[in-house]
Amino acid sequence: MSKQNTNNSRMMLLMVNMFIAMLGIGLIIPVLPEFLREFNAGGKTAGYLIAAFGITQFICSPIAGDLSDKYGRKIMIVLGLTLFTISNTVFALADHVSWLYLSRFIGGVGAAAMIPSMLAYVADITTEENRGKGLGMLGAAMSLGFVVGPGIGGFLAELGLRAPFYVSAAVGALAAIGSLLFVPESLSLELRMAARNKKEKRENIVKQFAKSFKASYFVLLVLIFTLTFGLINFEVIFPLFVDEKFGYTIQQIAIVITIGALAGTIIQALYIGKLINKFGEQKLINWTLLLSSVTLLLMLVSGNFIYVMILTTFFFTLTAIMRPAINTLLSKSAGNEQGFVAGMNNAYMSLGNIFGPAVAGILFDVNINAPYVLGAVVLAGSLFLSMKKFSRIKAVA
Repeated sequence: MSKQNTNNSRMMLLMVNMFIAMLGIGLIIPVLPEFLREFNAGGKTAGYLIAAFGITQFICSPIAGDLSDKYGRKIMIVLGLTLFTISNTVFALADHVSWLYLSRFIGGVGAAAMIPSMLAYVADITTEENRGKGLGMLGAAMSLGFVVGPGIGGFLAELGLRAPFYVSAAVGALAAIGSLLFVPESLSLELRMAARNKKEKRENIVKQFAKSFKASYFVLLVLIFTLTFGLINFEVIFPLFVDEKFGYTIQQIAIVITIGALAGTIIQALYIGKLINKFGEQKLINWTLLLSSVTLLLMLVSGNFIYVMILTTFFFTLTAIMRPAINTLLSKSAGNEQGFVAGMNNAYMSLGNIFGPAVAGILFDVNINAPYVLGAVVLAGSLFLSMKKFSRIKAVA
């Protein structure tokens, strides 16, 4: 088998495992509110659970990225999927709210171990020319899992509120076993030993952040944060916004989100590599930042169903292009620090996932339009930062 065919097979296995992991996360979404009522808990607890996941993911991501450089991508991917399985099992068996928090803490560690290692794995097996396509395909697998998961979760809920959590744990276990048996290590033993033999000790997370502040690719990490902040801001508020302002039904909300997410998935899977090769990462990032900022403001104009569906699809498509473009440029700038940069990528994304929902929820209670206005301002500010700083970023050949 040729090297290209081998790498294609590895890529497919990685995509399958990413899809299964994200499917498991998506399964629980539709039943979570009703499930929390068993514990006399509501939105406040749900928010804290999201924060618990994000906090441990944030703390552990740089550590996991460093470990993947020293001990390989495969072991970290298997570890992440195993922790993911344990997390959902604990959630399914929980009889007290404290167990729910424990589950989310474990899940955050699992995500920190898995996601940076998968990003670094793609960088290991692709060239700079096709890296954007590889990252786009991985992103598409992630998005597709989120799209398919809630629908399956709603169906499984007919068997009981805890059924989606058990199934989620089962598919996570299958992914872990599949990775252990069939996914080969992508990082050579020589590079792993070199990383282990470095005399410098691993810095704590504060020092790692300080190191990222001084890096030539710092602006790209900031863009990861602002993109995540804007996207999670949109996703968290959208159901509340269209329900309260325009009177949308659950079915209408589901249709809009599903179509939008599917459009983004298709773009990532089929066209992101071509778009990056044709226009370059910097142009794509700048244009998608501008257009996504405008789209958030246009959401405030009308509640017409077709109008909102078109705008939502457009927004998901823009963010589906933006993230792989940023990830590709980050990977090119990382040199031999793929694991560190992937870990910091996940850490900045975690910050967006922590602060985005919290700020959006607070602002929504103040003014229903405020979260989208803030999201537009954040993305517009990111465009200014991008245009100002991109000239200083030089991708490592």
